[in-house]
Amino acid sequence: MSDKPHQNLAIIGHVDHGKSTLVGRLLFETGSVPEHVIEQHREEAEEKGKGGFEFAYVMDNLAEERERGVTIDIAHQEFDTDEYYFTIVDCPGHRDFVKNMITGASQADNAVLVVAADDGVAPQTREHVFLARTLGINELIIGVNKMDLVDYSETTYKEVKDEVNKLLKQVQFNSDDAVYIPISAFEGDNVSESSENTPWYDGPTLLESLNNLPEPQPPTDAPLRLPIQDVYTISGIGTVPVGRVETGTISPGDNVSFQPSDVGGEVKTVEMHHEEVPKAGPGDNVGFNVRGIGKDDIRRGDVCGPADDPPSVAETFTAQVVVMQHPSVITAGYTPVFHAHTAQVACTIESIDQKLDPASGEVAEENPDFIQSGDAAVVTVRPQKPLSIEPSGEIPELGSFAIRDMGQTIAAGKVLEVNER
Repeated sequence: MSDKPHQNLAIIGHVDHGKSTLVGRLLFETGSVPEHVIEQHREEAEEKGKGGFEFAYVMDNLAEERERGVTIDIAHQEFDTDEYYFTIVDCPGHRDFVKNMITGASQADNAVLVVAADDGVAPQTREHVFLARTLGINELIIGVNKMDLVDYSETTYKEVKDEVNKLLKQVQFNSDDAVYIPISAFEGDNVSESSENTPWYDGPTLLESLNNLPEPQPPTDAPLRLPIQDVYTISGIGTVPVGRVETGTISPGDNVSFQPSDVGGEVKTVEMHHEEVPKAGPGDNVGFNVRGIGKDDIRRGDVCGPADDPPSVAETFTAQVVVMQHPSVITAGYTPVFHAHTAQVACTIESIDQKLDPASGEVAEENPDFIQSGDAAVVTVRPQKPLSIEPSGEIPELGSFAIRDMGQTIAAGKVLEVNER
């Protein structure tokens, strides 16, 4: 672990726009991956007839991903810059992996959006920017990638930049702060050193921009909220729930409550990386053991919090949603699956209260009959089984969700108010 402050960085963008290659390049340029490993990947890539994929291979080290040439899981990789040590949350670009992207992006403080110069804004570029915005990513660095394929043309770069800027305005991302950089992840232009191929660009390199990111403030003053990812039984210890601390801290001796399972007890031990620790805080992945809790008492999707300030469980909640894609229209009574932190619960949209103008956020229509792709709305939602969720104004880390149906992400949103059961 380094003494520098830590940042989680999501790398987002359309499939084949060069995300994995960029990640590999970043790791290589910061000395996180030694030269000989890249060489080894290069040989392997050439044998498979995929020359040029060597940097991508650094990330996609699952055999299946290599065969398909696609990023499936979210690989965690770390690298240091002068100011920070970063964990890369490499977000898969393919649509069927958007769900991973949701659980992945929600863990990131900032993001690099990769847009290929030869292709511009693609459907998933939209989806990812929109999700990043809804999931609370604050700062966006836009890498206009594959500049080598467009002969480092300033005109093409500007066209792509305008196109992305329009998109950011549409989803109300603060586009004034966005940094644009013409890069070639494959050739290394403007990643760690300014490139002679872009004499017309005098802005920062990608690594400089990462150094310039504001330092994230960990939400330690909020109450403990720890969504459970898995529950294990470990011989000699007993039941060990595992998850990532989103807010607050957890220490042995704390009295905790799991919601919506509604069980609780005293924390006996907290472990990180197989070592006992006296305390864990936001961003830490932990396993912990609670006195008197059995494997069948709690499950994935539960949230652990202090016994005297337990996580809220929603009877209903109001939320602001934006519909990304839906083949027809959404009306009251529609029951898709909501993915919030580690929970997946079918929820019914009881009423559509307001339709919003997505550009300004103003109310465009009260109690509309339906909403469709591209619409933003305030809706009242009733979970079909107990769901622990928090207002995003109070605990943003547990206030966002994605809505999926028919194998795709159809909407994303944030919780405005929880009516507790």
